[in-house]
Amino acid sequence: MRYLYILLVGLFTVAVVALMALNLQTVSLSLFFATVTTPLSFLVLAVYVLGMLTGGFVVSLVSTWVRRASRH
Repeated sequence: MRYLYILLVGLFTVAVVALMALNLQTVSLSLFFATVTTPLSFLVLAVYVLGMLTGGFVVSLVSTWVRRASRH
């Protein structure tokens, strides 16, 4: 099971890198009053990293809740 997980993470990472290599055009990102022009590949990478951080935080939070609930 561990090797399957590593394989899936590796395949997903390769897919993200391929997507970044194929999308080098620039895009404008507007958030409230600020506008940033950046390559699409950088934006994909930033969203990927933020998703990993957010997902890790959610998994950690849920596992803490489960541990606390199982103690009582």
